[in-house]
Amino acid sequence: MAEDEKPVFFFDIDNCLYPKSYKVAHMMSALIDKYFETHLSLSTADANALHFKYYREYGLAIEGLVRHHKVDALDYNRKVDDALRLEDVIEPNPGLRKLLEDIDQSKIRLWLFTNAYVTHGKRVVKLLQIGDLFEGMTYCDYGAAPFACKPHPEMFVKAMKEAGVKENKNCYFVDDSYINCKAAHARGWHTVHLLDESDPEPHHPASKHQIKGLQELRYIFPQFFNSSDPARSD
Repeated sequence: MAEDEKPVFFFDIDNCLYPKSYKVAHMMSALIDKYFETHLSLSTADANALHFKYYREYGLAIEGLVRHHKVDALDYNRKVDDALRLEDVIEPNPGLRKLLEDIDQSKIRLWLFTNAYVTHGKRVVKLLQIGDLFEGMTYCDYGAAPFACKPHPEMFVKAMKEAGVKENKNCYFVDDSYINCKAAHARGWHTVHLLDESDPEPHHPASKHQIKGLQELRYIFPQFFNSSDPARSD
């Protein structure tokens, strides 16, 4: 019965399981702009403008490239996400691991939910040394045609199907993206918008909960934690 199913806590990966201050997004943005320049024969300024236009419209720059320019998404992944020198900036975080270990998985299951391709997602959680704490990962399948990504409804449907949860009320979610959190909240997911310390407060909250650090999840959802003591910060 769906009402008896165990809830699932979906965690975004980039700028969520590691902080924005690592500047991975900046590194990635530079590679995306370079890809736009090379493959679409654009100037640096035009490449940057189109990159962010597609990001705003679709949630991912690659979706715009595939939709309008018939770009091979797997080639894009090799030259952008997989080309990032993540090992130079991402390292294990004991506080993050303890936070996840303190979640009582007899009460709620842990699942990764990313707009990246599977190779990038696996690399990040391996570097953080937390991959063993999650049951699985829903990722943007660049090999599919067409592919879905957050914040589109079909991506949330995909995540629920893959994680084996039928009811929106049994879905918990944390993400740094305003539009992703807004979409999840509209579905009825228990949604937490993670802001970086440097991020301004949005004029209109994306969801019911808004935090500045993952340790705050202990106090928002104490029913899922074995301990409310973070012991070490994230």
